[in-house]
This record gives sequence, structure tokens and C-alpha cells, in this order.
Amino acid sequence: MKKELYELGEIPPLGEVPRYMYAGVIRQERYGPPEKSILVEAVEVPKVGRGQVLIMVMAAGINYNGIWAGLGTPADVIADRQRAGDRHDFHIAGSEGAGVVWAVGEGVRQLRVGDEVIVGGVAWDESAPDIRLGVDPTASRSQRAWGYELNFGSFAQFTVADEYQCHRKPPHLSWEEAGCFLGGGSTSYRMLLGWHPHTVRPGDPVLVWGGAGGLGSMAIQIAKYFGGIPVAVVSDDNKIDYCKRLGARGVINRNQFDHWGKLPNPEDGSAYREWMSGVREFGRAIWDQLGEKRSPSIVLEHPGRATLPTSVYVCDRAGMVVTCAGTSGYDADIDLRFLWMFQKRLQGSHAANVRQTAAIIDLVAEGYVQPCLGETLPFTEIGRAHQMVYEGKQPSGNVAVLVNSPEPGLTGIR
Repeated sequence: MKKELYELGEIPPLGEVPRYMYAGVIRQERYGPPEKSILVEAVEVPKVGRGQVLIMVMAAGINYNGIWAGLGTPADVIADRQRAGDRHDFHIAGSEGAGVVWAVGEGVRQLRVGDEVIVGGVAWDESAPDIRLGVDPTASRSQRAWGYELNFGSFAQFTVADEYQCHRKPPHLSWEEAGCFLGGGSTSYRMLLGWHPHTVRPGDPVLVWGGAGGLGSMAIQIAKYFGGIPVAVVSDDNKIDYCKRLGARGVINRNQFDHWGKLPNPEDGSAYREWMSGVREFGRAIWDQLGEKRSPSIVLEHPGRATLPTSVYVCDRAGMVVTCAGTSGYDADIDLRFLWMFQKRLQGSHAANVRQTAAIIDLVAEGYVQPCLGETLPFTEIGRAHQMVYEGKQPSGNVAVLVNSPEPGLTGIR
């Protein structure tokens, strides 16, 4: 007899879709820190639409947009969708994961039930006018972050994704390895290689903020693979060896400096001179790590408020500061003189397109880039997993949760 709900780790017969599933659910009335806002509940399994597949999620990676969703800021994602006509009063986050295709919708041609896949974290309307005119889909007006702007992400026993979001899982990777690296991996790949002519080339110094985090761990390896010279920034001396093992030429502990945050008022001469002294000292630390007086051609940014003024200053002439987030605050400011006088580029970057996503998966599949799984937690601790990241207490690398995978280390479902 068909069951309406399977327990976590209990695998249904291939292709059998229950009515209900367990999910990490966010509700407006409990917006706040992740341990409070993300709780496991039973909800209905989502329906599959045209061009979509239903995926039984085996493991999923933790990234910062799950924290934002649970906080209800910088956007109330539930309210935003309800204004657009969505009837659901809850949100299921999760923008990366790995699992098994469990059902296919009309029009799906490349996947079939039983295929093992990794899911990319952005979706768009392939028939959108701007895409048909040649716009990169990640820049389309129709583009949405799966598991953030779109509901029913990877923090559930079952999820729905568009066919083009799904990529073949390298068979040697465990579920948690496959489910943890794509968010940071594809994002950093695009940041380093997607913004011509400012792409990493042999010999280019690259400054990587948060070098021991999920994004930074992948960025160090990608920059090194393409011949760049990564210099990582970390918050603890205990992370220095980790970054060097990944390929960083040098590592800087940002806690040795105290000029972080928004710029002082330029009219306050004393305060501004003090800031300039701090930022110049940081620039000299980069030279020391490189062993020569060269500034980074690319600065891979994501903290935002705390670091962007410094990033713009230390970036090389005609170099690029590329940013994908604002984890310390999204209301950052800069001194424009350092931007225009030295012809630097400040570039926003978001997720990755299908080609870029496939490229980083290939690098991992061939062993050139490691998934950098730092810790795996059971699905029942999904709130705690996010809380660790929120408080900056996670181990180096990526954090994953098992969903339907009954134990760590498994590479298949049978």
C-alpha cells in the first residue's frame, strides 16, 4: 500500500511520489535567527510542471540566502510571492543540492526517472523576450534564485526544478559532497571567468575574501587552476594552513587590522587619514604575501559593508572588484576617486549560467577542484547548520545536511 509520508532516510520505491514530505519550513511569524526560523514540518509534495522534474533530495548545501530567508530581510520572500499571487504561506529554502529524478513533467527530454543529478541554484523563463534576444539567462528579467525568490528549494525530501538546472552527478562523489559545492563553486567560477576582459589569467594576483568559507574555498582552487596567484583573507590564524593547502600563495588575518566598515566622513581629516593608514597597511600585507609590490588584478568580494571600501582601494589599476553578496551588510560605500582615477571596475555577479555551472562540475569530477566539505549534519539539525554559518562558527569549507541519504558517505540510493 502506498504511503502518504516516508520518514527521513526511508527510500520509497523508485518513482513513487507520496502526498507529504518533511521540509525545513520558514514562516513569517517566526522570522529571526535560523535556529528559530527554520523548523522541520510535514507539507505537501510540490507538483511538477512542464519542463520540470521532481527530485528526491539526498543532501543539500548550506548557503547564506537560507539565512536571509529566515530573517525576513533584506526581503520578505513569502510576502513578495504572495503579492504575485502565490497561495503558499511558508518558504522552503535551499539553493543547492543533489538527488535522484523521481518524476518528469511534460516536455522533459534530457532526464529520466532514476537519474542522479546536482541542481543549479537559479531559474529563468527560457521563452522570456530578453533571453530570446541573446541576454545571458542569469541577467534576464525573468531570473529568480531557486530556493530564495522561488519556493520549494532543496531543504525538503522532494523538490521541483527546471530540467536545465539539473546536471549529472559525478558518480564517485558522496551525496553530501555533490550537494554542497555548486553554490560557491559556480558563483566563484562566474566571478573569476565570466566578466571579460577581467578574467583570471596566469600570473594574476587574486584577493579572495573569506578564503576558508564555501565560496572562498572554491575560488582559491579555481584561481590557482587557471594560473592565478590567490591571496586569501581569513578571520583566524587556524585557517591559514587550510587556505594554503588549497593553493593560496599567502593568507592575511583580517583581525590584525581595525579600519573595517563604512568610510569616515572625508571632511573629517583626522578620521580619514587614520582610515587611509589602515587600508595602506592592508595593501602592504598583500605585497608581503605575494613577495612583490603587485596589487590584485581581481578582488573577489562578498562581505560588502565591512570590506568594499578597502577592496576598491587595494585593487590594481584597471583591475576589477567583483561582488556577489553583502554578508556584513549590503549598504556599502566607496571613495569614487579610487575607482575613476585608476580606471577600476566594480562588477556585480550573481550565480552562474548553465555553461559555467557545467564547467565547475567538470573540474570537480576530474579532481582538479575539491568539494571542500567541512561538516555534514542530519536534516533534523538544519536550523543549527544555518545558525553556525550565521554566527561564523562553521568549519572551513562547505556545510551540508543529509536529507534522504540515511548516512554520510553514500554515493547512490541502492
